[in-house]
Amino acid sequence: MSRVAMKVSLSPKQAADMIVDQLDASLVHQESHQVGDQSITTLVFEKYFMRVKNRVALIIILEDFKGETGLRVISTGSSEGMFINFDWGAANSFVGSVERILADYIREKTELADL
Repeated sequence: MSRVAMKVSLSPKQAADMIVDQLDASLVHQESHQVGDQSITTLVFEKYFMRVKNRVALIIILEDFKGETGLRVISTGSSEGMFINFDWGAANSFVGSVERILADYIREKTELADL
């Protein structure tokens, strides 16, 4: 599992559109909600990673509740086996692909701690 939080200089819609257009993965679900001037968008992707012989999920939550666009990017399902929690870097690679897409717009990035 890999998790990162970012703040970007784009609107949630602009960031979501860039990710959907450029991410090399299957979009499984997308939804957006607008409440006044604030919005929240959820994107769910999946991609098969040969190195872990498994489909890996990527969940992206974009919101602008605090006056700037925040993203939480979570990759899961990347472990190779039921009892082995090792993914050969697949989760970090999937999260990193979002970072590369938004690289020119990232203002701040924070690794999220394990639960």
